[in-house]
Amino acid sequence: MESLKSFIDYISGNSTLLTLTNILIVTALSVVSFFLTRTILVKFTSVVIKKSKTHWDDFLIKRRFFYKASYFTPVIVIYFYCKYFGFGDFGDFIFNMVDVVIVFITMILITTLIDTVNDIYESYPISRAKPIKGFTQVIKLITILVFTIIIISKVVDKSPQALLTGLGAFAAVIMLVFKDSILGFVAGITLTANNMLHIGDWIVMKSSGADGEVFEISLNTVKVRNWDQTIVTIPTYKLMNDSFTNWRGMEESGGRRIKRSININIHSVHFLNEVEIDRLKQNPLLYDYLNEKLNGIESSEKDCNKTINQKEITNIGVFRIYLLNYLRKNSNIHNEMTMMVRQLQPTEKGLPMEVYCFSKNQEWVKYEGIQADIFDHIMAVLPDFGLKAFQNITEIK
Repeated sequence: MESLKSFIDYISGNSTLLTLTNILIVTALSVVSFFLTRTILVKFTSVVIKKSKTHWDDFLIKRRFFYKASYFTPVIVIYFYCKYFGFGDFGDFIFNMVDVVIVFITMILITTLIDTVNDIYESYPISRAKPIKGFTQVIKLITILVFTIIIISKVVDKSPQALLTGLGAFAAVIMLVFKDSILGFVAGITLTANNMLHIGDWIVMKSSGADGEVFEISLNTVKVRNWDQTIVTIPTYKLMNDSFTNWRGMEESGGRRIKRSININIHSVHFLNEVEIDRLKQNPLLYDYLNEKLNGIESSEKDCNKTINQKEITNIGVFRIYLLNYLRKNSNIHNEMTMMVRQLQPTEKGLPMEVYCFSKNQEWVKYEGIQADIFDHIMAVLPDFGLKAFQNITEIK
């Protein structure tokens, strides 16, 4: 006991050795308290939250909120150890650093809570139409600025008010540094208020190389995953300055447009003879049309005291009606939206016959399959009408 007392007296009489001893002790206590807090409190809290019925608190685990909060424990241990045992000449410095660390941890926890609020909001369907990530990032930025000023004020031992007064002189610099954030914030408000962009929208912006689905809208950027799985990052304010195409209207309409043509060889266009008419009348899609057409011609010829001139019926005209009836009977085509088969201006490549309609299925792969099936059928039935598709013939030498 006397040797221990002598050792303690020796340490107490040597300030340097006393300071080193205090540092070792407080470091050991801090490390032990931190691991105990993280092991007991964090794990216990995680188990309780995972068993709870609500899902909001699960996002706190995702953002490691309690893990970050456990850093308060060693700081508190250092504070009280310094208060009751002291660190000699380093006491004021350590108190000041403890205050700085407490402010910093508080800032981290608040920004984590802001991120958690955004995560909770994004778990609801409304977040796709009204994203708030840009707003939460602005709040985080303001929070970080405020706490940064407080931390600087504690380090330099000046009041925050004095620092804010001094920052007024650097307003222009701050505006320059945060120019993109300010522009992005204003653009984000405009996009959201005018319902111009949602998460999940398919947009095309050729100037930025974007052609895909929006999966993130933040303060400064909008991220688009292109259909080739590349990711394009577009400055938010650029969406206000440049034009872009949003395909959401197509998706909300319930149909996806098919607009494609096939070029018909003009030399294959001719009037139908009786044999061809009788053969085509066997097709259910043409029976009513041909009977009506023939009756109309017959009535017209009787009025003019002439014989029936069946040359009024052309194979290209009957083919157009056939395609229109075929589309009406196709279960994959939207009958309540615009549907037509039309002839375009003839060119040196033949007579374009265009199909204009809307597919019920908007999914890209299935849509392409429906479109391909229609034109597979068109090319297959052309010979039935005595028509040929235009094709450049290259002489083989």
